[in-house]
Amino acid sequence: MTADQRPDEWRRLTCDEVIRAYAGVARLPTSPGERRVAVALAERLRGLGYRAGVEPVRATSSYALPIGLLSAAGLAAGLISGYGTRRSAVRWGAAVVAAAAAAAIAEDVSGGARWFRQAVLPRRWAHNVVAYGGDPSASRTVVVFAHHDAAPSGVIFDQRVLRWVARHFPGVIAAAKENPPTWWPVILGPALVAVGAVRGDRRIGGLGTALTAVNLAFLIDVGRRPAVPGANDNLSGVAALVCVARALQRDPVSGLRVVLLSAGAEEALQEGIRGFARRHFPDLGPGTCFVNLESVGSGRLALLEGEGPVLMRDYPEAFRRFVAECARDLGVPILRGLRSRNSTDSEVPRRHGYPVATIVSLDHDKLITHYHLDSDVPDNVDLDSVVSAAELAEAVVRRLAREDPAA
Repeated sequence: MTADQRPDEWRRLTCDEVIRAYAGVARLPTSPGERRVAVALAERLRGLGYRAGVEPVRATSSYALPIGLLSAAGLAAGLISGYGTRRSAVRWGAAVVAAAAAAAIAEDVSGGARWFRQAVLPRRWAHNVVAYGGDPSASRTVVVFAHHDAAPSGVIFDQRVLRWVARHFPGVIAAAKENPPTWWPVILGPALVAVGAVRGDRRIGGLGTALTAVNLAFLIDVGRRPAVPGANDNLSGVAALVCVARALQRDPVSGLRVVLLSAGAEEALQEGIRGFARRHFPDLGPGTCFVNLESVGSGRLALLEGEGPVLMRDYPEAFRRFVAECARDLGVPILRGLRSRNSTDSEVPRRHGYPVATIVSLDHDKLITHYHLDSDVPDNVDLDSVVSAAELAEAVVRRLAREDPAA
């Protein structure tokens, strides 16, 4: 360490090295690149003294394919019902198909059983990295997690309109507590087709058909794209996870089991952590807490209050308060009061009743920088933000080792 380095400069160097090591690997869900990074991460964690391994889990490779197929069904129903047929059986059949498509899309994006994916799509292998540390005899567990796969890009992710709004209407951005509900129009399209078919109303049905066609075009665009570098989303979270692992190896905790998870197939809508849940949730116990490190390199850390692509659901309040107190004691500024209309891996433990905290980051426009864009490269990551996220996650683990937030 040179004289001008901070005592904890190793965190910054570690974060930069981890992000740059994997950003050049194409890591779409269930791809060979996703597996390659999983193997490398497991080796890295074993080198730090953890019992770590790669766990293959069954997963679909994209959200664009199942949602695209359902949108195509809704579009077909809209076209059939819109040709002016007077046969009520045809109109009612189109209505049933469109309504079923809308319901299945809502069920899929909100993290339900995903019966359509299960029944129709081939299952491939995603690759989770799971490492164990802390006190193996402890009765309570904390899971610190991120995801190492990367998303494809698409026209829908272009941020120029949102940036324009931020420049010309800063009050709107300042007042915003949620991001736009991206999935609502995708559900609304076939829903309107169904309503139009039932009522025999060409205007409503035509609007639903047009909206569904636009949504399908966006999904096709996403489905044909390669992976972005994913430096911020979510190698920043992986880098922070590695920093936590290294800090706990240097100064271990007692009275708390620590599980470090880097999930695959998050960008297929949480397929990797769903596999982790099937395999590990029965053994974790009721005293388990989850800390999610998600896209933490945008500049300003935020502690999400909840998330919901369809219906908003808050995370358990007591643990959110616990994490916010850790940030305050550490002197790390953290935004509060924000909720996400996108889904993260946190939704899976929340559905199972576990306390979960989601640490994200936003820039001055309340946007994740370079989100799902080809410009999400290591040079565009705010390393200070990543280091702060790692320090906060470590502080949460150490306080959890001393006290139970549910007590």
